[in-house]
Amino acid sequence: MRPPATWLGLLRPGDYAVVAAGIALCVYAGFSLWRGGAPEGLIVRAGGEIFAEADLSRARRIAVPGPLGTTVIEIEPGRARIATDPGPRQYCVRQGWLTRAGAVAICAPNEVSLILTGRGGDFDSLGY
Repeated sequence: MRPPATWLGLLRPGDYAVVAAGIALCVYAGFSLWRGGAPEGLIVRAGGEIFAEADLSRARRIAVPGPLGTTVIEIEPGRARIATDPGPRQYCVRQGWLTRAGAVAICAPNEVSLILTGRGGDFDSLGY
């Protein structure tokens, strides 16, 4: 009695070409369609109000007062991050450098948020 044929035995050379083309298309789509644009600037909000707007052309630090203390935002050319925050869990600090337009870091306990602006943002809506 012959062993049953596995599904790999049923594939032909053209089938392998179709699978390889499908994988290549998925990789191409992932790199070209799901990336945000380059950031042009940033908006810092404190207590729901705009605290500062800046471009990302030069390195600097912005100290933002909040109900728990001071949040420090560090800016370098093309990127920004929350360097320190007095909040208890440090989620916004752990996000690290934001490098894509539309990227957001929110320090909710201290009511401070950082948004990178530019073309091709990553999100549809945001509220806190």
